[in-house]
Amino acid sequence: MNVRTIAGLARDGGVGVETVRFYQRRGLLSTPDKWSRDGAGAGVRRYGEEDVRQLKFIRSAQTAGFTLEQIKELLSLDAGEDRTRARALAAERLEALDRTISDLEGARAALRRLASACAANDSGPCPIISAFQVKRFEILPCLGERGARAGSRPAWEKPDCVATQARGPERPAARTVR
Repeated sequence: MNVRTIAGLARDGGVGVETVRFYQRRGLLSTPDKWSRDGAGAGVRRYGEEDVRQLKFIRSAQTAGFTLEQIKELLSLDAGEDRTRARALAAERLEALDRTISDLEGARAALRRLASACAANDSGPCPIISAFQVKRFEILPCLGERGARAGSRPAWEKPDCVATQARGPERPAARTVR
């Protein structure tokens, strides 16, 4: 059996020692007893191949986007007996990934519109900077009935959105952000 210290486990798993300790505190990795030649409780903790496999499993599942709680559940499942639950966890993750991809595609489209608007005219305020300075701008028809509540989309994600810059007592100057 190939044994290693926590530093060796971290190196073989491609993480830092503190990451291994974090996973131990979260219950994802076991913390072995300390080992010494005289059998006393003092000494060094030793980790084996199974610990390396489990650490690599955690890292792979994180790369797939699973939360630590989901990973903990996956680790507890039996590969031959718990396929239904594993598929359900994967389906949940796929739905979350689809939402994230959709959000990122919307952000990319919005940024493209803003970059295009910025390139189209060198005078006046930059549409990119203006769109991100939300406190200085009141977004008009873009918000609809949901307003600026949590869950509403930012104005720059909406086509044909008009942002107005507050200018004291005078009327606001409106411009379209596309």
